[in-house]
Amino acid sequence: MNLNFLGGVAAPLFSGSGSASSAAIVDATFTAAVRRRLAWHRAAALFIAMLGIACIVLFASQAVAQCSARDALRNHLALQKNPSANMPPIPVGSAVAVPVWKTITVGTFANSFALRNALDAAGCAIGDSAAEILARPSFTLNAAKTAVELMAVSAAELGFQTDTASLASIYARAQQLGFGLAAAEVAPQLRLQYPDQPIGEFLIIGMEPIKTWSGEPVILTVASGGAGLVLIGQDGSADAEIPVVSRFLFVRSKEAALAKAAHGLDEAVMQVHH
Repeated sequence: MNLNFLGGVAAPLFSGSGSASSAAIVDATFTAAVRRRLAWHRAAALFIAMLGIACIVLFASQAVAQCSARDALRNHLALQKNPSANMPPIPVGSAVAVPVWKTITVGTFANSFALRNALDAAGCAIGDSAAEILARPSFTLNAAKTAVELMAVSAAELGFQTDTASLASIYARAQQLGFGLAAAEVAPQLRLQYPDQPIGEFLIIGMEPIKTWSGEPVILTVASGGAGLVLIGQDGSADAEIPVVSRFLFVRSKEAALAKAAHGLDEAVMQVHH
């Protein structure tokens, strides 16, 4: 019996009057080997194709998330350029008189990596600049679990009557009325703890801007722009023009918090006397 190699598989060549049955057995074995080799090639090609498709879907999903975050902020700012036709808002006289909008908890993650993983697991899209801010050394987390009371006010409610106002002037007016800037951690924590945010709502976190690696100041916004729940960054420059209908989230300053507590104590005393 001689051997002839075909496609890497040894093909037997019988000479003389070899047994027909032996030839049939060897022929069947050879055919099965060829089929196994072809099947292996098909499986390998299928695996490579599926791997390529998975990579494409992953990269596309990441790109869509980033684009959705950018588009949501762009559309929101475009819509807010036109002043509202509703009745003018009632100006806020003091942070003491503003009720708590929402209480959240900070200090629940050991590091920013765990926080980012939680955002990914919750399906929250994160914009490019927001993702960069979360990775900056200046973005810090509270060491202990702490409840944070947030107050929601628009720039118009702070007393601005123009279409836009600079971020610096909004912060200055807010602090003059007894509001304080929130920690940057409030933004991603609120994103996680506010899953039922109405579509179309954008909440700017009143916070100290954090600079990107290229030096651009950024503040964070928690939004639901129709493409899902997002955490995005926006211009945090002092001269950045913000539409006055935009809503900010602040905390009470220590002085305002003490005044609020004293006011509550006075009311309790009056109720006891009555």
